[in-house]
Amino acid sequence: MSIGAHIHSDDPLAAARERDADVVQFFLGDPQSWKAQPPHPQADALREAGIDVFVHSPYPVNIASTNNRIRIPSRKTVTQYAESAAATGAKGLIVHGGHVTRGEDPAEGLVNWRKFFERQADAGGFPLPVLIENTAGGDNAMARKFDMLARLWDEVGEFGAGFCLDTCHAHAAGESLDGIVDRVKAITGRIDLVHLNSSRDEFDSARDRHANVGTGMIEPELLAAVAKEAGAPVVVETPADGQAADIAFLRAATGR
Repeated sequence: MSIGAHIHSDDPLAAARERDADVVQFFLGDPQSWKAQPPHPQADALREAGIDVFVHSPYPVNIASTNNRIRIPSRKTVTQYAESAAATGAKGLIVHGGHVTRGEDPAEGLVNWRKFFERQADAGGFPLPVLIENTAGGDNAMARKFDMLARLWDEVGEFGAGFCLDTCHAHAAGESLDGIVDRVKAITGRIDLVHLNSSRDEFDSARDRHANVGTGMIEPELLAAVAKEAGAPVVVETPADGQAADIAFLRAATGR
């Protein structure tokens, strides 16, 4: 199990050393932009240092959307980011599950995800795993409640979709972390990455506000249990000042 942090992309190698991280996650560019980004210039240095890399897609991406002005650039952005992330040496590209708007049938969002994977399969597939991440809010979200996640996996599982489990998002979505690894694997068959975050808000709040381990609403021991049981790389997306302590705690608690 590798343990690390989401950091700024300016100097990920230095950030990893400051936090004693053996895995890093970052955006390749402006997280609010659709613009295509080149591979990260530190790709070779990160590889030589033995630091694993994950790349997060930009926030506006919504593959599930029924709005062509959102869905079509989302597909293009994810495809382009996958190429650049693979050239950076990333182990996976994280993409939020997305949503449809109020009053729309969530089944349309599920079909849009399937079409995306189908079209990419016809084009030769992705150059690295695309990891769908569970989300915290939205009544018509594709990956908030696990019953909907199961429906999503019925559409995309056959294409080798990966999964990123975010503990803060699950807590805020009203999904108990007790036994969550087994519940997720019963749906997806896999957990490729864990976003190990506490939550600033209460259970089922639908609010995505991360907190450092020991400062939020989720018991540190429960977070450590999720990390240990998942057996996947762990990335803390917590406030930067406390990331080194979060990583140290998880190493000690998991025997890593």
